[in-house]
Amino acid sequence: QVQLVESGGGLVQPGGSLRLSCAASGSIFSINAMKWYRQAPGKERELVAGITSGELTSYADCVKGRFTISRDNAKNTVYLHMSSLTPEDTAVYYCNIDLRGGLGFVSAWGQGTQVTVSS
Repeated sequence: QVQLVESGGGLVQPGGSLRLSCAASGSIFSINAMKWYRQAPGKERELVAGITSGELTSYADCVKGRFTISRDNAKNTVYLHMSSLTPEDTAVYYCNIDLRGGLGFVSAWGQGTQVTVSS
């Protein structure tokens, strides 16, 4: 059994910053790609950022230069540092981790954390 626990969401003013964390626990042998998605009300879930096991990163065009994804392999944790936030960044943010665990290869999802950008 693998669990992902997200934290760090909340209410922030436009132009502000937040850091999201997603920690994986359970029977984990290795972790491959780690990603952050978001879903705004009435919209489809979209990929925001990803980081490979070799720490290569990629970003959606709308967040390039403002968001930074990173990982701590010792803690099985992925982070998303968000800056220069705008109301358009308001969404539920989900982490997604591809890993090999006791049950084989799994693509696990976090429970989601709300980010609201508003004055």
